[in-house]
Amino acid sequence: MEKMIQDLIDKLEKTIIDSKLPKKIGVAFSGGVDSSLLAKMCTDQGYQVTLLTIGFESSHDIMFSKKVNEFLKLPHHIFEINKQSFDTVSSKIINNIKNDNLSWNENGIAFYYVANLAKDLKIDTVVTANGIDELFCGYNAYREAIKEGEKKVMELMESKLENEIKMMEAINEICSEFNVKIVQPFLNDDFIQFAKKIPVQYKIQNEDDLLRKHIIRDVAKVKGVPEISVIQRKKALQYGSLIHKALIKSK
Repeated sequence: MEKMIQDLIDKLEKTIIDSKLPKKIGVAFSGGVDSSLLAKMCTDQGYQVTLLTIGFESSHDIMFSKKVNEFLKLPHHIFEINKQSFDTVSSKIINNIKNDNLSWNENGIAFYYVANLAKDLKIDTVVTANGIDELFCGYNAYREAIKEGEKKVMELMESKLENEIKMMEAINEICSEFNVKIVQPFLNDDFIQFAKKIPVQYKIQNEDDLLRKHIIRDVAKVKGVPEISVIQRKKALQYGSLIHKALIKSK
């Protein structure tokens, strides 16, 4: 197990290096284990990291990201969404993204705000941890899949990955308005193939597994990610920022 954890650390670090990031980067940051691990690894590699958090006032992501950064102590900028700007931005994104998938629209809105915040800070590259939830069974749907066995888990993983890659391509087009590039190191082909070979038992244990992503949490502990982040359960960006709630209300 220790070797597997170290191999994963090595691969994560190499994947970030292979992304050929500029020295100054933003990290889309919720305080969860994935974005915290990404921020810590990028910092350890010498990048000038600025944490970027968006959400409505008193949303989970704003409050929790502040708590986690009390330990990380990195430059941290927060954009609080208000209803007036949300109505304008959400209409624009829904018209531009041309996809009825609610998650695509919600993530498009979220990253539009992240990219706008980055532009204001003169940051032209934002790095995200997209891919970890797909590859390491972060979503609740994996609890249903594991009931039917590992084959079903892998089928769901393929579907989730295909959707995520397409969604992030669409989101990059939206964010190009600000001349900001959204980079997802953990969605590159080499890392995907590596991560798929890690046994499912190190990702999800059974249908009652509420935590999941166990080997990623083990990596985070080794890399010095704050404990409150390591043990935090998954909360998707659109929920943690309250964008989902606002979008449903606006319909």
